Amino acid sequence: MTWANPEWLWLLLLLPVLIGLSVWRILKNRKPVLTFSNTGDLKNLPGNWRRFGVWLAPFLMWGAYALIVLAIARPQFHNTTVERNAEGIDIEMIIDISTSMKAEDLKPNRFKAARKVAKDFIDKRVSDRIGIVAFARKSFTVVPPTLDYDLVKNLLDDLNIGMIEDGTAIGMGIATAVNRLKDSQAKSKVIILLTDGENNAGEIDPVTAADLASTYGIKIYTIGAGSRGTAPYPVQDPIFGKRYQNVKVDIDEDMLTKIANMTGGEYFRATDTSKLEDIYNRIDKLEKTKIDEVIYTDYTDLYQRFLIPGILCLVLALVSEKVLFRTELY
Repeated sequence: MTWANPEWLWLLLLLPVLIGLSVWRILKNRKPVLTFSNTGDLKNLPGNWRRFGVWLAPFLMWGAYALIVLAIARPQFHNTTVERNAEGIDIEMIIDISTSMKAEDLKPNRFKAARKVAKDFIDKRVSDRIGIVAFARKSFTVVPPTLDYDLVKNLLDDLNIGMIEDGTAIGMGIATAVNRLKDSQAKSKVIILLTDGENNAGEIDPVTAADLASTYGIKIYTIGAGSRGTAPYPVQDPIFGKRYQNVKVDIDEDMLTKIANMTGGEYFRATDTSKLEDIYNRIDKLEKTKIDEVIYTDYTDLYQRFLIPGILCLVLALVSEKVLFRTELY
């Protein structure tokens, strides 16, 4: 509830003053009607309820004053309706699930970091259809572009390294994503490709796939995931169990940069988890869906709820003072 004329509420500060004046006048004007030399025997007489009537009119007047002031301040109930119009973007996220993604230069490892950051990215989108493509030696669609974000995140949780034969078919991953987006009518079509290696498998060259994406007006953002130099990689030793060995980080940055430039996108390098999060945040800002909001607000006046009881209290106060108890207080 809001107030259309809240400045009138300051009049309520006068209420304690009016109450004080009324009490002072009542007590001052209470004079004995009969004089007795000894009132001791009167103590045992039953009281008359009418003697309390002198207070009824003031109470009603105070209530009437407060209610009428509240009515003048015009209490209102407002109902706000927000109408949103958004022309969404279609986004395909391509994730490398080759065994090299087990390297732990990104924490807890490259794959799990990529999966978590991808889910965080999904949580920030509004009205955008999002799909997932995974690849190793081959590529496959995890989920086609959809607005069911919970489904996308659940299927991301089910995605793991080793689901398909090992390898890095970057071109096939792009081609699969392009096939999902080529018929889209969205105002913007975007691919976010994350990999930690070089293309070494698949029938389609990454640059050829990028050229196909450009033909369909699809923008590609590429991300190279991995530190520079070497990275700790877990291996299972039959004698000593799990241990780590440093492996060389080979990311074809020239190829990833070329793919991004061909399609109007951008290449990023994520050397740690924090930088990967920053990259997705930057892409989120670059590919932000424009949302038009129209806000409608309806107001309903509630002053009658205060004015009518206030007038009723005023009438009852006058009846009490002039008729029932015939007191002259003012």
